[in-house]
Amino acid sequence: MPPSLDLPPEAFRKADPSPDALFYRQPRFVTHIDDGAVAAVTALYREVLPPDGTVLDLMSSWVSHLPAEVAYGAVTGHGMNAAELAANTRLSRRFTQDLNLEPALPLEDAAFDAALLCVSVQYLQQPVAVFREVARVLRPGAPFVVSFSNRCFPTKAVAIWQALGAGEEQQRLVAAYLEAAGFGAIEGRTHRPPEGDPLWAVIGRR
Repeated sequence: MPPSLDLPPEAFRKADPSPDALFYRQPRFVTHIDDGAVAAVTALYREVLPPDGTVLDLMSSWVSHLPAEVAYGAVTGHGMNAAELAANTRLSRRFTQDLNLEPALPLEDAAFDAALLCVSVQYLQQPVAVFREVARVLRPGAPFVVSFSNRCFPTKAVAIWQALGAGEEQQRLVAAYLEAAGFGAIEGRTHRPPEGDPLWAVIGRR
């Protein structure tokens, strides 16, 4: 897939076109992946994120899956439900915003040492625009870790995500998003246990 990511608008349509704010207005205090996949994403964060760094957790919830023993300088959380974000004790700052309506982040340039997007990339209707904003707010060399599993809310996941095979094909799509947004040193990671939820990740560097 070319860096231009020349896809038709239909690729990013959803079965449920109603406002996302309606779908997310009720808090969901659940984890969307099982314990094994949570442990895998936490181990990845432990490896990739700089201790004491400033972290942006996009499309977050009541838990960020950050390693409990690692202290970060600050963690800014974005999401769609204020109650979920308020319950997330790892966050030092919180804001709500519908990225499908407004992809521009209300954050300063080069303010973060790392960014995270866990099990939510499938819902973005303007992914390259959002990823460009992430690149803008990251410092040079900072990682952007995008992780996902084989679960989703099917009425809210975009059409191209559901048309692709789970795993490697979706990894290539995320890598194309990152490349089109200007990220480099892109690499994929895979956690596929014999039982339980798989986890795929793609990491790009500012």
